[in-house]
Amino acid sequence: MNKPLVIAIDGPAGAGKSTVAQKVAERLGLAYVDSGATYRAVALKVLEAGVPPEDEQTVSRLIGEIEIQITTDGVQPHILLDGRDVTDKIRTPEVTLAAAKVSRLPEVRTKLVELQRGYAKGRGVVMEGRDIGTVVFPDAPLKIFLKADPEERARRRLGQDIKEGRDATLEQTAYEIGRRDQLDAERKLSPLVPAEDATRIDSTLLTADQVVERILELARERKLAEE
Repeated sequence: MNKPLVIAIDGPAGAGKSTVAQKVAERLGLAYVDSGATYRAVALKVLEAGVPPEDEQTVSRLIGEIEIQITTDGVQPHILLDGRDVTDKIRTPEVTLAAAKVSRLPEVRTKLVELQRGYAKGRGVVMEGRDIGTVVFPDAPLKIFLKADPEERARRRLGQDIKEGRDATLEQTAYEIGRRDQLDAERKLSPLVPAEDATRIDSTLLTADQVVERILELARERKLAEE
């Protein structure tokens, strides 16, 4: 029996991973998963419990029986934390920073990598994140590393925040992206780096649809998708 198709899309915040990954998944009839949402869900649980995100021992105990599900209403994915929808709650600046901290904890990453791999069962998955091609699915037949200029990334993230009803400024957004970049680069476990066999795509001057078409072209070249 053939293995489920996995397409890994990695890159920094604001590079366009979410939009592109969702569109590729829709075109190929695969599930879409934002791996970062799982870390955000853990971060939200930690913050709500009043536990410091750096306290590995306490955090590990807290998430021992955590349940994170990803569902869809046919349009947008929804994140369920222990049965409740936290899709909006995990997108605050506080959760963003806490997620970058809890993602540095080995036990958290071990648990969530196992969870993320489980999402690929069945019809396959397009998964986006920061270590999908290097750690979660190192044998994925198609790996993409999506990047963009920092200023463009900040503008895109600001636009997304405003669209989703969150208050933000370009200065604040640029700072948060820069801080997240620093934490990702300094992380000893699974730092943000392209997989050696990843195709690098600079999306600065490209539309999301242009990036999608490039990825679909690569999938067809590798016989992963029909012409």
